[in-house]
Amino acid sequence: MIGHKLRNRYQITEHLGDGSTATVYKAIDERLGREVAIKLLLPHVRESTRKRFFQEATAAAQLNHPNIMAIYDIDEDEDRHFLVIEYVEGTSLAHYIPSAPKIVVQLGSQIARALQYAHEHQIIHRDIKPANIHVNPDGQIKIMDLGLALPHDAQRVTAQGMVIGTPAYLSPEQAQGMKLDHRTDIYSLGIVLYEMATGQLPFNADDISALLLQQVRAAPPPPRLISSEIPVALENVILKALEKNPVRRFQSCAALASGLEAAIPEKTESDDDTMSKRPDWAATLQMASQARQQAAPAVLQKRTLRIILADDHTLLRTTLANLLQMHDDFVVVGEAGDGDAALQQTLSILPDVLVLDLNMPGKGGLDILPTVREQAPQVKVLVLTGRTEDAYIMRALRAGAHGYILKSSDESDLIDALKKVMQGDLVLGRGIAEKIVTGMLSPHAPEEKRLTDTEQQILLYIASGYENDEIGKALNLSLVALIEQLAQILDKLQASDRHSAALAAIREGYVLLEDVHNLSAARNS
Repeated sequence: MIGHKLRNRYQITEHLGDGSTATVYKAIDERLGREVAIKLLLPHVRESTRKRFFQEATAAAQLNHPNIMAIYDIDEDEDRHFLVIEYVEGTSLAHYIPSAPKIVVQLGSQIARALQYAHEHQIIHRDIKPANIHVNPDGQIKIMDLGLALPHDAQRVTAQGMVIGTPAYLSPEQAQGMKLDHRTDIYSLGIVLYEMATGQLPFNADDISALLLQQVRAAPPPPRLISSEIPVALENVILKALEKNPVRRFQSCAALASGLEAAIPEKTESDDDTMSKRPDWAATLQMASQARQQAAPAVLQKRTLRIILADDHTLLRTTLANLLQMHDDFVVVGEAGDGDAALQQTLSILPDVLVLDLNMPGKGGLDILPTVREQAPQVKVLVLTGRTEDAYIMRALRAGAHGYILKSSDESDLIDALKKVMQGDLVLGRGIAEKIVTGMLSPHAPEEKRLTDTEQQILLYIASGYENDEIGKALNLSLVALIEQLAQILDKLQASDRHSAALAAIREGYVLLEDVHNLSAARNS
């Protein structure tokens, strides 16, 4: 066909590639003086294939998006049917397998935003794979080949139950020949993201039936088992896109794009070397940003909140992570089982919200909370605990916690609390707010009966086994001043001696047993 002219207008200049049903050429539209691509249907194809060919034209003609290949015309010349489509310079997305996490996010979010636009126009692609996605020299993606795209009101050109698409990228519902909605594209994009991040497919088999069975039943290996450099947050986003049950996936490509963008922090100077490996990325990001603003301005107003979960109970932490991942508003970017790990992750990742348990091995939540508030003031801290003692509540709030709720709270209470702390509200869960409102917390006792901080410290040392001279030295108090303080304590607590006063302080929540144990251990070490 090179050298031929179709419809006395399209001069074919170059052969670009072949597919199973069509051949693609580069051509010059001599009427408009521009380069185009010609997709020429192969002769003797099935009638169903020919209908899908025309369906592509119908589907693509409805879309006008900078990240989706444009279709200019459909025509025929001497019984040769062809499409005139946008000519896209660049390479297949396959050339970006594998890529650094930031590249995965930058390209993946563009793909997701473009699919969101298609879905809003009731178009399902059904064949998302690297070969159908191009990246131009500026780093802008183009979704190609809408040959399997399915308008929501189109008459089916394949029998219900027929598997169609590329097996390695099929959703479970596609593999089973079930009715499809837009979430099938989310799963297929999850496969693409997995492959970009790890360099390999999550499911692979020589036998197609075995591969389809894997798509339906097998869990994908966690990406970080293949590459430990993948951030936990990005792994969580990819695995959520690959949920077998569509209800558990992201419910929109806009939510998937937001999750990707939230999974990687803002660009830093140390990223310059990675970014420079791809040409003109600054222009790419600017173009993509403009495209997103034009395509979905309402979506951009809704942020995906980045969450770190800190709790030493693995089962509870996993349950919370799964719960939050079912909501498009959240992405879990880190998990910690002790205070030291929670502090390290919080200061390095800087999430939107740290969900913090108070009792953990090593440093507890109360130990790291002041450091978090001092060194990462932009991070909101929501205490999620089983402790209802007055002292825990007051110490957490005094240390700067933005909320305090109990582990017995409902799912809706937790979701509501996370959103409210991000809005700057102080959140007190059921049972906690009532205590404060009704004045049941010990610090709300009459002023003359309330223990001062120094008096509470004295009682802590007494409960930990310290003698008066040791207490005076530790708190820089003279013996006379210490005895005067003790007299006031005994009067406030109506105690007969220093030991009964310490017991009363523990009982009423002025002194925490955890602090007693820690101080006793320090004294005996």
